[in-house]
Amino acid sequence: MPLQDIQTRISAAEAAAGCAPGSTVLIAVSKVQPNDRVQAVLEQGHRCFGENRVQEAASKWPTFRQRFDGVALHLIGPLQTNKARQAVELCDAIHTLDRPKLANTLARLAQERGSSPDLFIQVNTGEEAQKAGVLPSQADEFVADCLALDLPVRGLMCIPPVDEEPALHFALLAKIAERNGLSGLSMGMSSDFETAIALGATHIRVGSAIFGERAAAPVG
Repeated sequence: MPLQDIQTRISAAEAAAGCAPGSTVLIAVSKVQPNDRVQAVLEQGHRCFGENRVQEAASKWPTFRQRFDGVALHLIGPLQTNKARQAVELCDAIHTLDRPKLANTLARLAQERGSSPDLFIQVNTGEEAQKAGVLPSQADEFVADCLALDLPVRGLMCIPPVDEEPALHFALLAKIAERNGLSGLSMGMSSDFETAIALGATHIRVGSAIFGERAAAPVG
């Protein structure tokens, strides 16, 4: 089965990299997937999932959480500031902290609630104009600013350019994380997660290799 195949490949990649068995968090990316596919993966025992949009997560996961214990939900898509409150109520981790306004909003919500999801700062390692994330040259300052707000920054996240060697971007992300004392590295997807594990990934985001090709995005 696809999930078991991915888990086997993760175990082999961990062994090859000298990582502790089970040290890589597999985020099953369930965005735009039919509920029956998601339920099938839940029924196989997997509990860590990723969504791109707060609205879609809100329509799907409260019901699943009533039926399945121990679900961890990670937001892996861009977060609008006006959706931040809903995101922190729904999610266990947010991987797309990428600008001061969002950091300040999340800090205020954390003060109000007395808790916060784990946070990963998104770094635009390819410096692509159309992609979210802080630039590598600004990452150190932004990490420091977020930590000064008492935000629980666990690590960094990147999405390499589709036409470039991902290992270069994974290595850059790892270097930035190391010099800032961050242990979490959210990097690697269906096509390159083994390379990411070899370069220190702690969280990988795998969708199509588990669920099959995504359905069409919902309108509106």
